[in-house]
Amino acid sequence: MSVRTRFAPSPTGYLHIGGARTALFSLLYARRMKGAFILRIEDTDVARSTKESIQAILDGMEWLGLNWDEGPFFQSQRFDEYRKYANELLEKGLVYRCYCTPEELEARREAAMKEGRPPMYDGRCRARTDRPDKPFALRFKVPPGSTSFKDEIKGYISFDNSTIEDLIILRSDGTPTYNFCVVVDDATMNITHVIRGDDHINNTPKQMLLYKALGYELPIFAHLPMILGSDKTRLSKRHGATSVMAYKEMGYLPHALVNYLARLGWSAGDQEIFSMDELIGKFSLESVGKSSGVFNPEKLLWLNQHYIKNSKPEELKDLLLPFWKELGVDASNDTRLVPIIKTLQERARTLKEMAEHSLFYFREKVEYDPKAAEKFLNAETAGLLQELIQKLSGLQPFDEAGIEAAFNSLLEEKGLKLGKLAQPVRVALTGTTVSPGIFETLASMGSELALKRLKDALAFIGEKEAAR
Repeated sequence: MSVRTRFAPSPTGYLHIGGARTALFSLLYARRMKGAFILRIEDTDVARSTKESIQAILDGMEWLGLNWDEGPFFQSQRFDEYRKYANELLEKGLVYRCYCTPEELEARREAAMKEGRPPMYDGRCRARTDRPDKPFALRFKVPPGSTSFKDEIKGYISFDNSTIEDLIILRSDGTPTYNFCVVVDDATMNITHVIRGDDHINNTPKQMLLYKALGYELPIFAHLPMILGSDKTRLSKRHGATSVMAYKEMGYLPHALVNYLARLGWSAGDQEIFSMDELIGKFSLESVGKSSGVFNPEKLLWLNQHYIKNSKPEELKDLLLPFWKELGVDASNDTRLVPIIKTLQERARTLKEMAEHSLFYFREKVEYDPKAAEKFLNAETAGLLQELIQKLSGLQPFDEAGIEAAFNSLLEEKGLKLGKLAQPVRVALTGTTVSPGIFETLASMGSELALKRLKDALAFIGEKEAAR
């Protein structure tokens, strides 16, 4: 049996974190089993489905690297197919015409709830033989008995068919319903494994009955526990960003998010860091936990920092350009980008943070933090800065080794420790007392800008002293 899995989102919004994990697990299983991963867009809800939402789903999957083998298929383009199968069931006597209006159905539901009865359809049109000239829906005749299946994650699950109402498969306006479309699609697309969220468990017995009515073999079902927020309620916007593309905008790397989502409810021993090849090689449905995973933003941030720190600067360069542009910096032709990125990788947790912390490299002048300037840019340090400028001027090559030698020479002459010189220089270069290593910062900045910053600091000290 050739394994075929699918991801079938409804395009009524962005690609949600939970949906992305479902897509990931479906893809990993297909890849592990050397099968195919299919993308299907379930856009039968014409009123709520939008082109923007479809594009958001495609963009999110492409950014994460969740590449599908077939599709995307669109349910809205398959209505004739659904109607054909619905009419076949009608001819077999497995569905019937229901002439009840929406208003009548709603009134009966309200009455049932008031009386403490389940608000289910009472089947009154099942035995009708007349055919009034009025709109009708097609309802599936739920047979007596029970429906059971073995879920690959949750184990055996059973439903009493008496709790399942005769479901509509074709509305009176001719549009098909969700459960019917899913079965026709999964059956005709030869889906062997349905991996989805456990919010669909109650749909499973309905779909199983439709499979049997249509004469198709049942797929294997695996329902993933939902993702919870820190307060153990279903993950939502109140817990923070839930859109996949929001994480791109915040400066997360796609493989960091993929790695995090993979570990959210699945494990392979104590290993935390996985390449995509490792995920494919180790993934199994048996290793998916039965309990819900709790989304931990700090863990994701830790993973993102790990991937930033271990990425090649050349790989981060193009990813950083949009963040610099947002901050008003056009760095596309700057030849210093690779060394600049190297100075920032160790501490940066996101690309956005890295771009923000790098601004001093690109500005003509920096604004000095008042407390830092008062402490380190004064008459006492002016002489040190002046002598450092002399030692650095004409230094070739202007690299870390040469800069460190110049610092050591000056410190030895003055009998000082590095901090006495490094902090004034750091404030002169960045405006603050925080920066990457001072030698690498100077080298990455380049001799022209570095010397200009030191001279600007001297001028600042001169103006401050003159004003006293």
